[in-house]
Amino acid sequence: MTTATSTAITTTGISTDMFHYEFMTNAFAAAGMVAVVSGVVGYFLVMRGQTFAGHALSHIGFAGATGAGLIGLAPLWGLVGFTLAAGIVMGFLSDRISNRDVAIGVVLALSLGFGLLFLHYYTSFATQATALLFGNVLAVDHAMIATLAALGAITLLALAAIMRPLIFASLQPELAEAKGVSLRFISTAFLAIVAIAVSACAQIVGVLMVFTLMVGPAAAAQRVTTGLWSGLILSAALALTEAWLGIAFAFQTDWPVSFCIAVLSAIGYFGSFAVPRTRTA
Repeated sequence: MTTATSTAITTTGISTDMFHYEFMTNAFAAAGMVAVVSGVVGYFLVMRGQTFAGHALSHIGFAGATGAGLIGLAPLWGLVGFTLAAGIVMGFLSDRISNRDVAIGVVLALSLGFGLLFLHYYTSFATQATALLFGNVLAVDHAMIATLAALGAITLLALAAIMRPLIFASLQPELAEAKGVSLRFISTAFLAIVAIAVSACAQIVGVLMVFTLMVGPAAAAQRVTTGLWSGLILSAALALTEAWLGIAFAFQTDWPVSFCIAVLSAIGYFGSFAVPRTRTA
């Protein structure tokens, strides 16, 4: 780094200097889109008590991504395919696997086992596997940004389409079923939506740290406010803030981006315990 650049960082701060690099602007754009989607979807995931299922989907996606690399496909599409299929199956069997963390844990371990097997036969994929596990937002290019934007739009549109029955089924499942709402369909559709959101989130923080953007901000928002819309907005805002600040801190400290985002997510969640809960619409 030259003296002039160092001086610029010292006097004006990284907020202007880091945007001189295309990879940083790409990272902010990708992380911003994914964070908003993760915050919104994660809010319902926490509200429905299905956070562990969401975590399992990310691990299942790892097996899909490594399998896709083994046969020469883009890892993202293997990730999307496996998580989507698993989400649909888990949603369809929701009545049977509800509150059965052991079953989900077994699937989780099995998926990682398959991922390891695929890596055993395709050792050249090891570097990409590390990025899948822990994320590499600084390597995002324009094509990936366009893909993430499409996945985000699909996720939010699908969520909007089922939002009313989803809220009803989440808060009062017995009454919703009595009114003719298909709980199985809602569960299946929602977990399919979660699967797409998880696939996008994994591109930023990795499959092992999906909780940082999908669960941490949503859990903090639900501790602070009881209102649905205020909670959704707060969850998305927290996820966005943590993602962008995490990238900025990583630029300044040379620490891994995912680590910075994870720390901020934990600070946001534990900090919410000190904030009085507000009742809003």
